[in-house]
Amino acid sequence: MKFATKAIHAGVHPDPATGAIMTPIYQTSTYVQDGVGNHKGYEYSRTQNPTRHALEKNIAAIENGKFGACFGSGLAAIDCVLKMLNPGDEVISTNDLYGGSYRIFKTIFEKYGIIFHFVNMQDVDAVAALVNENTKMIWVETPTNPMMNIVDIEAMAKISKAAGAMLCVDNTFATPYLQNPLDLGADMVMHSVTKYLGGHSDVVMGALVCSDENIANEMYRIQNSSGAVTAPMDSFLVLRGIKTLHLRVQRHCENGEKVARFLATHPKIDKVYWPGIETHPNHEVAKRQMRGFGGMISFNLKGNQLEDALSIVKKVEIFALAESLGGVESLIGHPATMTHASIPKDVREQSGVVDSLIRLSVGVEDADDLIADLSQALA
Repeated sequence: MKFATKAIHAGVHPDPATGAIMTPIYQTSTYVQDGVGNHKGYEYSRTQNPTRHALEKNIAAIENGKFGACFGSGLAAIDCVLKMLNPGDEVISTNDLYGGSYRIFKTIFEKYGIIFHFVNMQDVDAVAALVNENTKMIWVETPTNPMMNIVDIEAMAKISKAAGAMLCVDNTFATPYLQNPLDLGADMVMHSVTKYLGGHSDVVMGALVCSDENIANEMYRIQNSSGAVTAPMDSFLVLRGIKTLHLRVQRHCENGEKVARFLATHPKIDKVYWPGIETHPNHEVAKRQMRGFGGMISFNLKGNQLEDALSIVKKVEIFALAESLGGVESLIGHPATMTHASIPKDVREQSGVVDSLIRLSVGVEDADDLIADLSQALA
């Protein structure tokens, strides 16, 4: 079954009671049993809910995985993965990391004895040099947030397999429509479902997908034990959102290219970070492991002045100044003071998150209107 068909049909069946084509919202906390242990597969909605169950199967299918689990947020999904580790275990991750991921690594799990290393993952040898007998996980973002760096997933898979470590890939920016890390050797895929999978800026959710049964059993044990699950109504909304994922992401990609190429020729802009531009350092890797380059773009201004960046994000009229990304509407943000403010200034600037860096989530509006909006804000 091809992607568009899976997005619409995988995990979803007409309601057996009524024939409803849309999965019902099972807004219930518990389920009546005919006798002790004699039930219809559902006992309590923290453990399993039919609406959430349909969504978990759907997300697993579009990621070409066997097992899926949904959580109350993307960070709750990351929390689940990190709880698979033990004190003294070491994690290698990229030095260009979403601020929330960095925060949970450093301020929550580091104090429990997990050791984190941050490295430029475009340098495969630098990653390999950090591996030791305590390395239990390699955590990858690609494209990265917000610098749009591309990490070679197959190369990371070779390193993780040799080390006996789990390879986890945050696939939020690419979505399953553009990239499938499990097919490239990853053990686990994480999504902030809040973003492109939901696609309409009305849900906060996270998801994990894997194919290894042992990893899945641990994932479900932690999901049930920690209880950071998503609600039935939110599950319904995301199931609806995924039905148009392929259509939306295709338009995000088309608009993203037009906006990126406009920005690349603008005299006030120093650098544009978008993996589809031929001068991107890992453009060839992106071409090999992705089916398109997405609608996320970052750029920084000549002179690197904070006040210039703050002025531009206030002047836009169609782009909305807001955190998050991946919705149908275009958003603009200032990473240094918004999404990545929790990362120390010296650390974030080493990875390129300077004061004049601006991040765009290019939506599905008319591209000419988006370019005109940016043009007037930059004028």
